[in-house]
Amino acid sequence: MSSIDVVDKVDGFSRKSVRKAKQKRSQSSSQFRSQGKPIELTPLPLLKDVSAQEQPELFLKKLQQCCAVFDFMDTLSDLKMKEYKRSTLNELVDYVTVSRGYLTEQAYPEVVKMVSYNIFRTLPPSESNEFDPEEDEPTLEASWPHLQLVYEFFIRFLESQEFQPSIAKKYIDQKFVLQLLELFDSEDPRERDYLKTVLHRIYGKFLGLRAFIRKQINNIFLRFVYETEHFNGVAELLEILGSIINGFALPLKAEHKQFLVKVLIPLHTVRSLSLFHAQLAYCIVQFLEKDPALTEPVIRGLLKFWPKTCSQKEVMFLGELEEILDVIEPTQFVKIQEAIVALVYNVLKAFMEMNSTLFDELTSTYKSDRQREKKKEKEREELWKRLEDLELKRSLQSDGIIPT
Repeated sequence: MSSIDVVDKVDGFSRKSVRKAKQKRSQSSSQFRSQGKPIELTPLPLLKDVSAQEQPELFLKKLQQCCAVFDFMDTLSDLKMKEYKRSTLNELVDYVTVSRGYLTEQAYPEVVKMVSYNIFRTLPPSESNEFDPEEDEPTLEASWPHLQLVYEFFIRFLESQEFQPSIAKKYIDQKFVLQLLELFDSEDPRERDYLKTVLHRIYGKFLGLRAFIRKQINNIFLRFVYETEHFNGVAELLEILGSIINGFALPLKAEHKQFLVKVLIPLHTVRSLSLFHAQLAYCIVQFLEKDPALTEPVIRGLLKFWPKTCSQKEVMFLGELEEILDVIEPTQFVKIQEAIVALVYNVLKAFMEMNSTLFDELTSTYKSDRQREKKKEKEREELWKRLEDLELKRSLQSDGIIPT
């Protein structure tokens, strides 16, 4: 490993050469299963056009039809069937939103099957090894006209008043959650936003999956920090965690405290911190509001990973510290005095690196102001001393102790 690599790793910030221009990313699709021949779907009647007794069975048939996956890389293939499926998905979204009595026990496996067929796939690798999410345009999912409706349908399904987790847990299990978490690496921010909502609903509905979800997010972050340094959905997962942390019962469990120290604090070292720093800082503050005693390890952790060569990253650290200091209880300041002094030195260093001339001018002005304040304070003390002497002399004269 070269010395430059070592510095990059310690500082946790990429020292890449400046790009000449933002790279425009072409809109492409994930690698869907190729059918090899045109897909033909037999048109079914609309749900509103059949009797209430027939609707549950027709609902299942439409779910089965929507398991057909089309190749959106070929813009000219299956146009009629693509439009038919899009129309059917729209109908299903509306149906689960307003209808009652459709959610039979037989519907649960068919819903999960349809959703799985559509959203679970192998994500394509980045088109460029030098892909930088801060600079480059993301690859957008070409199948989004269908995929968005599938996500919308699934969210409405999970939010339905008729939804029964006791039945659904047989199909929405650990394997399903693992596949869902893998999709958070999608480059398409629209998909990650829907995934965030889906995972949040699953976490809220399935108590038995909560510990598993937290553990798998923990594993994703550890791989991200110590192995790959690449995962597109960190911000979205942190946003979910912010809500989860807010709901932790007191006193905090040891595993939660360990997650803060061993996972969240080291996230400050990665190159792409700016992409998720706001969500990370929110999680940190949530922990401190839950347990102020965690202030000391958090402050010391930030000091340990304080950026050495990047003023932009230092500004982010300073902003986070401001948020932390806003929620710190006075009793905690005594325990972190030494750390606060070290932080002040880091701030001074950051100011010096940003503009040494301005820093010198401000330092000189500060010293002059301090000298004037000390001079005024000394004059004030001398004045009070003279006044006290005069008062004492007047008192002694009035008592006849000394002649007037």
